[in-house]
Amino acid sequence: MTKKINIALDFEIDGLTNSIRNAISGDSFETEVSRLKKTDLSQVSKKNKWLFDWKSELSDNSREISKLTTLNSPDIIHGLMSISLKTGYVYINLLESAPFNLGINKLYEGVAGNLVAYACRISFQHGFDGYVSFTAKTRLITHYQKTLGASLYGTQTMIINTLAANKLIDKYFKNR
Repeated sequence: MTKKINIALDFEIDGLTNSIRNAISGDSFETEVSRLKKTDLSQVSKKNKWLFDWKSELSDNSREISKLTTLNSPDIIHGLMSISLKTGYVYINLLESAPFNLGINKLYEGVAGNLVAYACRISFQHGFDGYVSFTAKTRLITHYQKTLGASLYGTQTMIINTLAANKLIDKYFKNR
């Protein structure tokens, strides 16, 4: 089996919301994070303008793939995240917002922040004290430090510690 390399991620935190927020109306929608299923793959293909190969991610048993949906529309996937459990922390392999949630014409804000907060929650559930790590594209390091409270370790490795993880979880999951 070939070893997968760490991909430098370039998700943008467009705002820390309590759920996800419609970019036009400002209305908030309660979210749910659940496992991606094989039946979801037709929605998240390159043909549908998703950037990553989620079928390949789903076939890797060492990774957990989660999807973000709203309670009102559980069949519409707003974002996806692939994580791996490491020794003492959760590693975010990939994170992607749906094509309709990207750019200046995005429909919803808060997708990436919601998924990162979920990774922090998983970290606590596994006894890792909220620690989460990912590899960042260089141009977004300062962005992640400001928006997520992440710290830089080395040249591109970002670490979310217990304090920052608790802030994200309180923002997205305080009522759940």
